[in-house]
Amino acid sequence: MAATPHAQGKDPAGQAPKKPGIARIISASLIGTTIEWYDFFLYGSAAALVFNTLFFPTSDPLVGTLLAFLTYAVGFAARPLGGVVFGHYGDKIGRKKLLVLSLLMMGGATFAMGLLPTHATLGVGAPILLTVLRLVQGFALGGEWGGAVLIVSEHGDDKNRGFWASWPQAGAPGGNLLATGVLALLAAVQSEEAFLAWGWRIPFLLSGVLVIIGLWIRVSVSESPLFLEAQAKAAASASGETAKQEAPVVEVFRSNWRGVLTAIGTRLGENVSYYILTAFVLVYVTVHLELPKNTALNAVLIGSAVHFVTIPLWGALSDRIGRRPVTLIGSIGMAAWAFAFFALVDSESFAVITLAVTVGLLFHGAMYGPQAAFISEMFDTRVRYSGASMGSQLASIIGGALAPIIAVELLKDYDSATPVALYVCVTVVITTLTVLAAKETRGRSLAHQTTSPEASSPKSPSATIGT
Repeated sequence: MAATPHAQGKDPAGQAPKKPGIARIISASLIGTTIEWYDFFLYGSAAALVFNTLFFPTSDPLVGTLLAFLTYAVGFAARPLGGVVFGHYGDKIGRKKLLVLSLLMMGGATFAMGLLPTHATLGVGAPILLTVLRLVQGFALGGEWGGAVLIVSEHGDDKNRGFWASWPQAGAPGGNLLATGVLALLAAVQSEEAFLAWGWRIPFLLSGVLVIIGLWIRVSVSESPLFLEAQAKAAASASGETAKQEAPVVEVFRSNWRGVLTAIGTRLGENVSYYILTAFVLVYVTVHLELPKNTALNAVLIGSAVHFVTIPLWGALSDRIGRRPVTLIGSIGMAAWAFAFFALVDSESFAVITLAVTVGLLFHGAMYGPQAAFISEMFDTRVRYSGASMGSQLASIIGGALAPIIAVELLKDYDSATPVALYVCVTVVITTLTVLAAKETRGRSLAHQTTSPEASSPKSPSATIGT
């Protein structure tokens, strides 16, 4: 059989493909994901700090916050749909085009939020428009994660995939760092009245500038070489045949549903703990403890900076000892830290609150750093975008979407953080059990893989550690 054009070092058009350095691919992916997560997290921070007053005014601050977080959760509800649509077309026409589209959608929705009239001006129409834009944000982010981590994973090598693929993961704390930093700066230089009147709009409008920068960088990267190879092979095998191929999402659930379930379980505790540490803590500190906004914002800011730096280190460690052991360090550590976290926050000391958030994010990073490689290695190239996106985004509904809502409701009902700590503990125990039941994927080739990770038989001893 003749080698495919890509296998001979050429793209399907017969031209030698460009081979940009992995650093360029990582930079484009990291900057793009940072901007998208900035947009997404900006809403979460604003929901905790100002949207309860501006869009959901009630006599009870916690009720207003709960309503604001309900629209926050709507964004998560749209993410699986975004994962399905972007995953389908990402597996059909390529990762790069969909990454550009997701950035445009996310940035446009966030910029529009900065122009919205508030409840005082438009009445009930204001929260409705806010909810619609939040849906667009969620849909876009549902397609972003899978494409960003895959374009890096599929450009890199098997040996260092945990490290390379963890950089797009660092875009989450990077975006949170940027969003929290801008809000903290505005809160520090503006009066409460000015911030509520117009200052809160600045971070949302800033998104327009960031999107232009992100697009300029993202359009310069090349398409995934593994996708091009799979596309060429599919075209060659389909020549002369009339059989209709199944949609990637259908094939994922038919032949690799275990991978989807494993991805959901792996992400559950990670997702819940992150939004408790970064979103709910803002409510807990400002509403329950009645401390200044900057106390919580600056604590999350410092913790996010440490988080950003250490995520790639956790990814690199997973290349040495495996995805499962590193993830278990995080999930088991978080199960214990959930209780210590609120005890330290209750001290009302800025230094101690910062320590609580930072250590919590270190444990979260151990779960999050290896995750991109771990989930990518569960699926074939032809369905990888769909499989990784679906597993990840379904977890976001039952994890991140509900976490702040459940936590606020528990705090409102019990006037104590202990039930919230128990909630976090239960979810990370589920993640621990899922990872213990999963097979190690370190060293698994993305280019030569069977439909199901359970059926794969990697030759390298490193690929079977922990099985």
